[in-house]
Amino acid sequence: MDFSFLWQGLLSITWQQLVMYVIGGLLIYLAIEKGFEPALLMPMGFGAILVNLPLSGVINQFSAGIGETPGIIQWLFETGIEASEAMPLLLFIGIGAMIDFGPLLANPKLFLCGAAAQAGIFLTIIIAVLLGFDLKDAASIGIIGAADGPTSLLVSQTLKSNYVGAIAVAAYSYMALVPIIQPFAIKLVTTKNDRAMRMPYRPQGVTRRMRILFPIVVTVIAGLVAPASVALVGFLMFGNLIRECGVLSTLSNTAQNDLANLITLLLGITISFSMKADQFVRWETFMIMALGLVAFVLDSVVGVLFVKVLNIFTPHNKINPMVGAAGISAFPMSSRVIEKLGQEADSQNHLLMHAIAANVSGQIASVVAGGVVLQYFANII
Repeated sequence: MDFSFLWQGLLSITWQQLVMYVIGGLLIYLAIEKGFEPALLMPMGFGAILVNLPLSGVINQFSAGIGETPGIIQWLFETGIEASEAMPLLLFIGIGAMIDFGPLLANPKLFLCGAAAQAGIFLTIIIAVLLGFDLKDAASIGIIGAADGPTSLLVSQTLKSNYVGAIAVAAYSYMALVPIIQPFAIKLVTTKNDRAMRMPYRPQGVTRRMRILFPIVVTVIAGLVAPASVALVGFLMFGNLIRECGVLSTLSNTAQNDLANLITLLLGITISFSMKADQFVRWETFMIMALGLVAFVLDSVVGVLFVKVLNIFTPHNKINPMVGAAGISAFPMSSRVIEKLGQEADSQNHLLMHAIAANVSGQIASVVAGGVVLQYFANII
């Protein structure tokens, strides 16, 4: 009896697949031991191992006499991401239901922080083009700077980028590493006195009617300015409307918990289909990881510098410069980073509510930026 099939798979493992096993193990380690976004990194890491096993049954395989056998992860990817972008969009409903826009409505000036902190997206697109990436790939790489995994995934998939897997890994990994990346970036452009600047928090004038009208108005404005952003902004704001309307508390809780957790779990393991060794292990992947880091740093630095300039023109209502860095979309990790840095500089300095306001404005700005990138680059590529 021939038992060669027992070691045939082992002998067919390539060095690129071995690299992917290491990458998968690293993602699992960061998720479990370091607690970096475990709901995403753990399924991504395990999925990376699954799709890179020789003749893996989780992706489509062709067998003589049987034909093509469908694989579950490939089917999920082709149905839930490639065909309709359903998974990233459905996740936005859950994210929207989690967000409280009250602190932002109490201080609308912080909307500007969310807009300014998206600068890293467009600066990174320019850098990527200069490094030789074509426009569709450069645009997809730049959107890593949105600090929003679902937006990065949706944009790169819609633009048919050749590097969907690398972009997804960079976006989600750097989101998880915000507590490490942002303090470094912020301290590059602030002094201890900057970080110690106090800001009084006076929540006032935010009525229930404002909370209900806000997601509707934002959706309409975003849809008129950047129609390609309607799916992104609309699903985010629909989730928030469920939260704020006051008559759908059960659905709001379901969206925040069950829906968000289920989609996150499936999205993490489904993304791994784009992490096959032959597509992932190449020089461009390392360049994309580096550019993703540049985008995150630029977001934070530009956000801080923007607030410093803004303070020159509003000397009687200054904003702590660090709050500008919270304008990235990494909610709520970035807000916590700002609060921690503020208290390191002054133990009585509490910036959390201001940082949250900038952070949720960044959530809106990131999906609008994703829509702008889609609308512009889809028409010229």
